[in-house]
Amino acid sequence: MPSTATRLFLGFLAGFLSHLIFQGGFGSILYAAHVLPTLPWSLAPVPPLGVPRSLSLGFWAGLWGVLYAVLERRFTALHAWWSGGLIFGLALPLLAYWFVVLPLRGAGIGGGFHVAMVPIEIGFHAVFGLGTAILFRSGVALIRRRGRASPEALHG
Repeated sequence: MPSTATRLFLGFLAGFLSHLIFQGGFGSILYAAHVLPTLPWSLAPVPPLGVPRSLSLGFWAGLWGVLYAVLERRFTALHAWWSGGLIFGLALPLLAYWFVVLPLRGAGIGGGFHVAMVPIEIGFHAVFGLGTAILFRSGVALIRRRGRASPEALHG
């Protein structure tokens, strides 16, 4: 069983990578289908530190991954691991985006809930939650497998 610190690190890594891989892949599919006007990855600097946009969003996704790591056992106990990830992505990050982030940016609640954008936003957050669950579960399984290996097997 991974320690709490390991689970939190895995959660951050899972969220960060889920943003880059799963949401980026989903966004690329939408871009290729001419649904999105730009690719999801961006190296444009974000104020105040000038960090590339994709890394900045990845950092915030990593923090959501930490929260997922804290809540993962509850989600898994109530739902299958994959549906728990979907529910997490749709419930917490999406609602925070609609009701906290967008109003803070001056876009109003849900950014006005534009009919064309709502399914895209739901898709991005569902993919994020599922990707976080997959990557977190894979990381935990890898840690457990390494912990079960004998010292002789690890040192050749």
